[in-house]
Amino acid sequence: MPGFGDLFTDLRADDRTMRVSFHPERAVVVLSLWRGAVCRGSFRMAVEEAGRLRALLEAIEAAAGPTADGTVGGEEAAEATEVVQTGDIAGTARRVASPVVPVPRVA
Repeated sequence: MPGFGDLFTDLRADDRTMRVSFHPERAVVVLSLWRGAVCRGSFRMAVEEAGRLRALLEAIEAAAGPTADGTVGGEEAAEATEVVQTGDIAGTARRVASPVVPVPRVA
């Protein structure tokens, strides 16, 4: 696993995890779903899209209301980011090709 990332445990079981890693050599964020030691799927996102994902997660957090410690997270982000729920997922993805950055090879 790259040096910059994190691991999240699925609510259903401890052996299900999501790994998030940053690969600076390709300017890509990778989200991968694991069951035990087996990767079940991965998603590569251009680092430029991370801000849009972060804004969505902050809006979700704010909509969820107070946390266990009584604080409300992400209220400022929810005001700045409007999330429109249409239910339509056809053709809404922005497709951005990941940059190809040459990786130095050591002989």
